[in-house]
Amino acid sequence: MFLIYLLAFILAMLLHELGHLLVARICHVPAQELGLGWGKQLWQRQFGSVRFKLHALPVGAYVRLDMTRLQQRPLDQQVFVLLAGIIVNLILAAATSGTMFSLMNLLLATTNLLPLYQQDGWKCGIVILRALLRRKSDLVEWTFTLTGGGLSLALFVAFVLRYF
Repeated sequence: MFLIYLLAFILAMLLHELGHLLVARICHVPAQELGLGWGKQLWQRQFGSVRFKLHALPVGAYVRLDMTRLQQRPLDQQVFVLLAGIIVNLILAAATSGTMFSLMNLLLATTNLLPLYQQDGWKCGIVILRALLRRKSDLVEWTFTLTGGGLSLALFVAFVLRYF
């Protein structure tokens, strides 16, 4: 049973990252790499301009976007690219409602919405803060990062205390 959950989660992560990649292409933001997992590289293939990689530990996934080009796009396109993975997960969760795959997609979407450092919710918050301030502010960004981390930790503790 654990293996089935793991495979469902890996598939949800892959589809999440493919969502970012697809929307990045639509918004003319180049991507150099899409990776699944971390640690030792097991496999690599180049398809067009994107290098696809598979790593030994099936924990996490990523797309390496051209951040300079992303930051040159209008704010709505930046947010769309950053939220695309979450949108894909929510669509998949709704389409497979009541299944284990639906649960994995909801879990991935929910955790990515949190303002935790380097999660999609955090990245969107930083992009929006920079747009509102019309500049980068280390103080504001650190405050957002620490507050977002604290809030996420508080939500996790509240969840654990309530359900366990």
